[in-house]
Amino acid sequence: MYPLKFEPILKQTLWGGDRIIPFKHLHENLSNVGESWEISAVEGSESIVANGPDKGRTLTEMVSIYKEDLVGEANYTRFGCKFPLLIKFIDAKLDLSVQVHPDDELAKKRHNSFGKNEMWYVIAADKGAKLISGFAEQITPKEYKERVANGTFAQVLQTAEIQPGDVFYVPAGRVHGIGAGAFVAEIQQTSDITYRIYDYNRKDKDGKPRELHTNQALDAINFNDVQDDFRTHYDKVTNEPVEVVESPYFTTSIYDMTEEITCDYSELDSFVIFICTEGACRMTDNEKNEIALQAGETALWPATTQELKIVPEGNVKLLETYV
Repeated sequence: MYPLKFEPILKQTLWGGDRIIPFKHLHENLSNVGESWEISAVEGSESIVANGPDKGRTLTEMVSIYKEDLVGEANYTRFGCKFPLLIKFIDAKLDLSVQVHPDDELAKKRHNSFGKNEMWYVIAADKGAKLISGFAEQITPKEYKERVANGTFAQVLQTAEIQPGDVFYVPAGRVHGIGAGAFVAEIQQTSDITYRIYDYNRKDKDGKPRELHTNQALDAINFNDVQDDFRTHYDKVTNEPVEVVESPYFTTSIYDMTEEITCDYSELDSFVIFICTEGACRMTDNEKNEIALQAGETALWPATTQELKIVPEGNVKLLETYV
């Protein structure tokens, strides 16, 4: 097996901006690109391998063919042929809706799907850009319905100004929203289930109000999710991995590098994904497979990878994630 790159799946949205195309060094003439799905096994939006002998295969086909060699024995036992993570870049020119995602239990019951636990890493942010994450004060389900009806729901949510490098873990059940001017990498479970609670009274492309899911969201919301600060605080050090999320769904570390690093994966029973958010590097595994990775690109290393040498070209910033 060898490291895989995939064709990006570009999503034009009502709120999308103009940063994704240049960030990814693409030449498409598209406007309002809100998302680039980098690695996806979501039905109808499956990633296609872009390199090597398996070029043209879907991600689901790859898992079906290579099984535990690609994803790891425990992951294959747990998830079968469903690849467990969805990787995105999100560019919000306008505010995204205020929303919530169901957990595994509710998503399985209602949609026969995984739930949606996710994280954000802020790549860039306009001055004053914000993220919404969790409640600033306790409310009851009854008050939730009243506030949604009278337009005051946003007043009880925790809003944080952001800057590049900020990290937010967003578990299922946490009310959240990405604000205008935020450009983020998102790592999440493989799920496209979103309950939209408030959408700034926007109309869709046909001029109709966008559908809200007030009642569906009621059962998904964690009403005890109240904090002063939902940001993940971490030490920003160079030339060594800094773990920022460890969960049952994925573990993510940040690499801020100017020097060569060798990663030992001999004890890890999982694929490893690297997302390049700044700069460029070369990566070589123990089988002498090599790829170049630059800002805006994502690579999937199979579970058979034992060792990985990363050589930065100047300064490079990477997100590493696995299950």
